[in-house]
Amino acid sequence: MSTFDLKWHLDEVYAHYPEAEKRPVIGITGNYEELTCKLGSGYYQSVVKAGGVPLVIPPVADKHVIINTLERIDALILSGGGDINPLWAGEEPSEKLHGINKERDLPELLIARLAYNRQIPMLGICRGIQTLATALGGKVSQDISDAATIKHSQDADRSEATHSVSIDPDSTLHAIYESYLSPLLCVNSFHHQAVTETGDKFRVVAKSVDGIVEAMESTEFKSVIGVQWHPECLEEGLPLFQWLVGEAKSYREAHRTHDRVLTLDTHCDTPMFFPQGIHFDQRDPKILVDLHKMTEGRQDATIMVAYLPQPTEQPRAFADSIFDQIETIVSQNSDYVRIARTPQDLWTNKHIGLKSIMLGIENGIAIDGKLENLKHFADRGIVYMTLCHNGDNDICDSASKTNRTHHGVSAFGEKVIKEMNRLGVLVDMSHAGEESFCQALEISSVPIVCSHSSARALCDHPRNLTDEQMRALARKGGVAQTTIYHGFLRKDGEATINDVMAHLEHAIDVMGIDHVGLGTDFDGDGGVRGLADSSELINFTRRLLARRFSEQDIRKIWGGNFLRVMEECQKVRK
Repeated sequence: MSTFDLKWHLDEVYAHYPEAEKRPVIGITGNYEELTCKLGSGYYQSVVKAGGVPLVIPPVADKHVIINTLERIDALILSGGGDINPLWAGEEPSEKLHGINKERDLPELLIARLAYNRQIPMLGICRGIQTLATALGGKVSQDISDAATIKHSQDADRSEATHSVSIDPDSTLHAIYESYLSPLLCVNSFHHQAVTETGDKFRVVAKSVDGIVEAMESTEFKSVIGVQWHPECLEEGLPLFQWLVGEAKSYREAHRTHDRVLTLDTHCDTPMFFPQGIHFDQRDPKILVDLHKMTEGRQDATIMVAYLPQPTEQPRAFADSIFDQIETIVSQNSDYVRIARTPQDLWTNKHIGLKSIMLGIENGIAIDGKLENLKHFADRGIVYMTLCHNGDNDICDSASKTNRTHHGVSAFGEKVIKEMNRLGVLVDMSHAGEESFCQALEISSVPIVCSHSSARALCDHPRNLTDEQMRALARKGGVAQTTIYHGFLRKDGEATINDVMAHLEHAIDVMGIDHVGLGTDFDGDGGVRGLADSSELINFTRRLLARRFSEQDIRKIWGGNFLRVMEECQKVRK
């Protein structure tokens, strides 16, 4: 073989199919010096050794370039380099500030923030950890010389470890380096700045003996770690890159799954915020569901409800006004989102690259005691109506604030259920009392749903479903969509994505995979750490994949089961 024989090398490629295994693409921000984009070889060589494909990202602040880059990578490394201009942190420069790199600052702050919004796994190295902090609410000391008691800018070779760090045993970083700890980890050091405050999105997980922050990681169950040392120069640094490549594979698989699966959130209360003048086409901090967040989380569709508190004057008109506003928002953004009335509408919209909004009613007082109003709302396109909310109404008794007015479903409520069956509108028993739930199951000629209900066995709240209710619902072909309202997930402490998964898996154990799903209750006080808004819904898919759910199962959980019941209900519409 001749080293310079191109044909020999090509034959090595062509001799196999596929030509190469699929590997995740790891973007690495390039340094900038002397009119040149540069990158130390350790970065890309470490990525290759870890099983990834390195892609050097030049310092370009153009939003089109950044967004399109993020669409094509599976993880991001923020590399080392010079100081960040302190003006980006609202500070004037210290006399000890070193050389800043204006060409890198804005591009990297933007890409860090936008990657974070998209749940892209990230590793910040040296300057990179400082970029994460600056971009996401933390603070960086312009010079640590007054606080440091050991040397943090070594003269030794970059491959030589010169000081130790202690790592929080309850951290991802500790799990990554566990086999290398004795009990400390020895690292190299090339910095005079350091993170002083992580902000609420990160926590400190490693410090040097003089208390300087050496590493931080996400407090929101995101795949984001920042380290102050340079692992790409150390023999012991490879595990960190292997972790990143592993997270990139998970993220890539979730993305591919979302390309093939329809993702439907069956309950959100975003219209409650319409009076505040929300901007659905912007990344609006006032709401948890908008076009930006849905796109970032790879969410295809949501059911927006008209929520009616008790009492509501002129309830039909109130609900109509909400639907009018939804339709106005959709009309203003018709290139990106449409109203959907049927499961087929959802798939059609997905195939042409559009988001979907379905309409629902939360609280049967919307019909104002008149059956003819049900037809009015059915004609407007509602797909379900919860018979009640908190407090009994003229249809049925509630699970909360109930006086057991009817001891279940009223005589009028029975007529309402039968009319909903006739009109092809799903009967939603979220918020209903147990007697109401059981009677509705018997009255309805088609399966019923609970668009946002969790498991009472794990959180004893009257609003949640008992195991007996779940089994009865499954026997009748219905579905219960796990909600992420914190008060329905646990009685004490902070609810997180771990609790959501626990409730979902409990429901699967009780009912089977064909009767579960997700109804977030976003903007109705729903949202927990790890699943805080629509942008984080891809993390739900990553958890499902990590638990070895098949794509068929994921398809069912992500709305397939709910849509099966909706289709069955709509088929009998008269």
